[in-house]
Amino acid sequence: MEEEFEQKPSEGIEFERYFALMRRQCWHFLLPLFFGWLAVWAASWVMPSVYRSGTLILVEQPTVPQQYVVSNVNGSIESRLDTITQQILSRTRLLRIIEKFGLYAKSQNANPDELVERMRKDIEIELVRSPGREQLTSFNIYYSSGNPRVAQKVTGELTSFFISENLEVRQQQSENTTTFLQKQLEEAGKELAEQEEKVREFKDKHLGELPGQLASNLQILGGLQGQLQTEEDALNRAKQQNAYLESLVGQYRTLQTTTPKTGGTVLVGLPALDQELDRLRAQLADLSSHYTDRHPDVRKLKEQIAKTENMKQKIEADLKARAPDSPADTSTDVRESMPGPMMELRSQLKANQIEINNRQSAIKELQARINDYQGRLNQAPVREQQLTDLTRGYDQTKADYDSLLRKKNESELATSLERQQQGEHFRILDPPNLPTKPYSPNRLKLFGIGLFAGLVLGVGFSAGAEIIDDRIYNEKEFKAIIPVNVITEIPPLVTPEEQKADARRLWFRWAAAGTVAASILLGLAVTYFRG
Repeated sequence: MEEEFEQKPSEGIEFERYFALMRRQCWHFLLPLFFGWLAVWAASWVMPSVYRSGTLILVEQPTVPQQYVVSNVNGSIESRLDTITQQILSRTRLLRIIEKFGLYAKSQNANPDELVERMRKDIEIELVRSPGREQLTSFNIYYSSGNPRVAQKVTGELTSFFISENLEVRQQQSENTTTFLQKQLEEAGKELAEQEEKVREFKDKHLGELPGQLASNLQILGGLQGQLQTEEDALNRAKQQNAYLESLVGQYRTLQTTTPKTGGTVLVGLPALDQELDRLRAQLADLSSHYTDRHPDVRKLKEQIAKTENMKQKIEADLKARAPDSPADTSTDVRESMPGPMMELRSQLKANQIEINNRQSAIKELQARINDYQGRLNQAPVREQQLTDLTRGYDQTKADYDSLLRKKNESELATSLERQQQGEHFRILDPPNLPTKPYSPNRLKLFGIGLFAGLVLGVGFSAGAEIIDDRIYNEKEFKAIIPVNVITEIPPLVTPEEQKADARRLWFRWAAAGTVAASILLGLAVTYFRG
């Protein structure tokens, strides 16, 4: 019970102790708090204001779908944007912008390289990617300057550079691709023409021996062999006719040199004519069973039969017209009647020999042609292999040429699309803004840092002052020094003047605390609305 009795007043004493501590160390806390905050806050207003203007550029996809016009610009948008950024942030471009807008005029002693590096630090490019796919969809361009309008103008200038440079880079790459494909196509065309000329020369040189002419050669060879057989048959018939005509001529010559004893000897040539007619009619019957009447051999055989019959009729007519009255006149009449038929037989024999010669010449020519076509057929496998080897390179060259032609046409279409600015391009989504508040320094953040620093200083100074102070202010501190019980306590004897002085000091402390709090709140409002 005694411990509980001692603990209860101790809690009241602890509260009073801290309250008394605050009263004693009021100035050690308020002054460091106020001046520490004021120093940082004032420094934030002394620092120069930097305004940042920004714009959002959208990476717009081609207006024509890829399945209709395939782009011939290689590389991703990230790599191309990096290339464009390096070109725009080059020394020449930045110096031109610095001279145009009169940037960094206060840095008169700085050399151009320092100005360029400073401007590069003031430019910021932020990429915006689509969530999930990590695809670049847009990017922000920022420029920081002490003048908000200058920041807006420079940002607009950089934006126009990015848009125009992207169009120029894409168009140049597209044109370079088309030019390269055009040169490759021309070289492939020359090579294809050379291959075509080689194939043409080979076909002209080996005309008739090509694999594609094998069927026609076989057909022609079959026709030539048929003609050869026909000519040989006609030659045989002509030779038979020649033998027959020579026999008739021989009989007539014998008849002219001999004197018959009876009148029947004048008919010595008629049986031979009858045999020839029978043979010719048999041949006609055989040919008529295979060919029509319009066939040349059939027509010729009919003409020969007609001539033979005419000759027989003429001989019979001459013999009857000159029938002798006495045996003594018979030989003379027969010899006198012989010259007409003899001349006709000789003319027929001469024509027959000419026919034989023509047939033999035709047979030789046909045999030569047959040998030629047989040689062509024998050379066909060799020519086929040679032509295959020759056309293999031609086919490959033709395939390369067709592929290059297709690619070149597609590239020309893509280049036309780029020239019309219908390909992938940059479009301003948000124009450069005119900043109304400075981007740097962050005065609200510095305000918080200053307030925290002031609190740390105030607590530090208060704790230090309390540690240095060796006076005793309560019973607990007294017992800590002298471990004895306090028997009695003498209250302070305060005069009315001291009471008034304590009241004034207390009021002054509260006024100071209020002033510090009001100053901090006012600084917060100013920083929030104007910082």
